[in-house]
Amino acid sequence: MKLDAKFIDARKQDLEKRREELLKELNADAVQVTDNDYDAKFVNLGDKDDENAAEVALFEENLSLEKTLEVSLYNVNKALKKITEGTYGICEKCSKPIDPERLNAFPSATCCMECKRKSL
Repeated sequence: MKLDAKFIDARKQDLEKRREELLKELNADAVQVTDNDYDAKFVNLGDKDDENAAEVALFEENLSLEKTLEVSLYNVNKALKKITEGTYGICEKCSKPIDPERLNAFPSATCCMECKRKSL
């Protein structure tokens, strides 16, 4: 089951849009260190104990969000690279085609549902 060029182009547009959204979120909540690495921002709310506690809680939340966004950005960039290389839509584990419905719902998918279930 080969994906047609129109389908791949539509997924590429979805992926590029998602990359822009991720970069916007990352730049709002983190500081870019390198091309693919960000550090969560530490917000200074004041010097009182309750403000310090709120700072730590907010930083932990930002750190978790930053890591999640970084992983998502990595996967989006990986999918875009696969489109360029002509390997988009091929399962990384079994080398079988990924169902187009899966790619439509999750354009950065790297494996088919069968392999995904096995890895859970």
